[in-house]
Amino acid sequence: MRHLFYTAAGLAALALGPTEAKAQDAEWGCQILLCAASQSPSWQGVPYCVPPMKKLISAMAKPGFDWPVCHQAKAGEPGREEYEECPKGTKVGHSRGRDGFHGEPDQCVNTVDVCKERRDQGYRRFNESGGERCIKEVETPRPRRENPWFFDIPNDKGVKERFWFNLNT
Repeated sequence: MRHLFYTAAGLAALALGPTEAKAQDAEWGCQILLCAASQSPSWQGVPYCVPPMKKLISAMAKPGFDWPVCHQAKAGEPGREEYEECPKGTKVGHSRGRDGFHGEPDQCVNTVDVCKERRDQGYRRFNESGGERCIKEVETPRPRRENPWFFDIPNDKGVKERFWFNLNT
């Protein structure tokens, strides 16, 4: 949180010049960036952050919305990743519909040897061409992120740090 406070003060100072800097005086894009980067508590738990973030959520619903950017922070617009990474040993896959694959990659796919157990029990499974078919792909729903939005904000050494957030009120 201390890093966030220093960032907020620095951004506000850049936005306001040599006068006394207060985070609530920063331009809207910088307010959004600072609030979105708040981690403990998240922006919902910071009274100062609720009005600018609610204003953002309302503005996003309107046609022609442009994300307010904090140019001083060199962070740009946020990114969004709806899903968590798949567990180790699985790969990302798509839901299958009647017409093939569709939508976002919302499945984690694990390749399983289904014949090993059957061979151990004396059973074998054959495909249409007479060969043994032992591989099966098992799909499980990919976990959704609690905080799907993120900003990559450069720290004081220029290295970008990722801050995850959500827009739930």
